[in-house]
Order: sequence, then C-alpha cells, then structure tokens
Amino acid sequence: MSLQRVAIFGATSAIAQAVARQLAAKGVRLHLVGRDPAKLEAVRADIAARGSAGVSVTLADLDETARHAALVEEAEQSLGGAMDAALIAQGTLPDQVACEHDFALAEREILTNFVAPASLATHLANRFAPRGTGRIVAISSVAGDRGRASNYVYGSAKGGLSIFLSGLRARLNATGVGVVTVKPGFVDTPMTAAFKKGLLWAAPEKIAKGIVSAMEHGGAEVYLPWFWWPIMFAIRHLPEAIFVRLKI
Repeated sequence: MSLQRVAIFGATSAIAQAVARQLAAKGVRLHLVGRDPAKLEAVRADIAARGSAGVSVTLADLDETARHAALVEEAEQSLGGAMDAALIAQGTLPDQVACEHDFALAEREILTNFVAPASLATHLANRFAPRGTGRIVAISSVAGDRGRASNYVYGSAKGGLSIFLSGLRARLNATGVGVVTVKPGFVDTPMTAAFKKGLLWAAPEKIAKGIVSAMEHGGAEVYLPWFWWPIMFAIRHLPEAIFVRLKI
C-alpha cells in the first residue's frame, strides 16, 4: 500500500513520534491526536519540518471514548480525504503494586490500554469497511501474551486488546481492510526511564521502522524486534506449575 494520508492517535508517545518522523520523510500527510497541548505542538512543528505533505492536529483525551466517532471524522476532514492507515498508539505503563491495592487505578489503566483503543479500532473499522480499504495498526505488547505477577494489570489490558484485534481482523477479512497487532518488547522511552536496560531493549526508531512496514505491507501480528516471537512462544508454552514460580 502506498501511504498518502495517515492518522496517529496517541501521537506524543516516543514510538508514535518516531513513526510520524519516518512517515513525514516519505512525504505522507499526517493528522496527529494527543492530549498534551505543549507536546502535541512540539511534535507538529517537528513533523512539519521533515518533509510531510501536511500535518494537522487535534487535542483530545482518548480515554473519552464518547468523542471517538467525531475524532475519526475530523481526522479524515483534516487529511482532505480517506485515510490509508491509522495508528492507535495510546498507552500507559501502570504502577503494578499501586494497582494491586487500589482497583480504581487498575480500572483506569484498563480503560487507557484496552477499552479506549478497542473503541477507536471499532470506529475506524466501521468507516473503512464500506469502502473496502484501509489499514488499522494498533500497538499492543508482548506483555499481553501471558499474565505475569510483575505486570498483570498492564498485561491483561494488552492481552485483551490483542484478542479484540484478532477478532476484528477476522470480521474484516473479506472486506479488504487490514488489522495489524504490533507487539513490542522492551522499548527505551521516557515511560520506561526507571528500568535497567539490557540486550533485549530496543530504540523507538527501530520499533517505528517495523510499524511503518506493517502499515505499508500489512500482516496479522508483528513482534518487534522479531526475536520476541520465539521468546514469547517459549513463555506461552511453559507449564503453569513452572511459570508461576518464575520471578518475571
């Protein structure tokens, strides 16, 4: 698919910014949605200077799912036509221990990491399906492949999103609309600044390259970097009696 018009929801994350830069360098027209006005303006100015055919923005809190239909409509109006692809990149990394003691926090994280992306994907699917074209690319996580004690709130939200996207992909299979689930591993971003880094960590730019490729060429599930596929295959198939004893 030759990309000309792309919308990015959750455009101020480090991965989303890297995707926007790579698309801008290809001359793609972009519409960016984010909730932090200063960060969104900084991203817009950066993208405008990198060769994009045009860049527009909408300020919005994507946890407000009642706005999603209007945000998708506004994205296409701003882009000047039907979007070729949309990236759903919103997400937060919760404090697992805090969520264990306050379910209100866990509920909020599940809204941000599962309910809101699923809502956006639904509105995009219903717009793309009648015209039989378009690609929905959403960022899930390897954390969603199996529940771990250290991050099961985040993991369960991402796991729910992965299953939702799998079903949406099957629903849209005959329409010509693509749905790609992106599963990054450890990514060195401000969200993970407190974590000790190692060999398995990747830069946002490397993840973005895989996402842009998924936008252009499609697919079903994409592990980024690729080596997370065999790692998660092994983790998914560990016997439960062994898995629950691991400190991971």
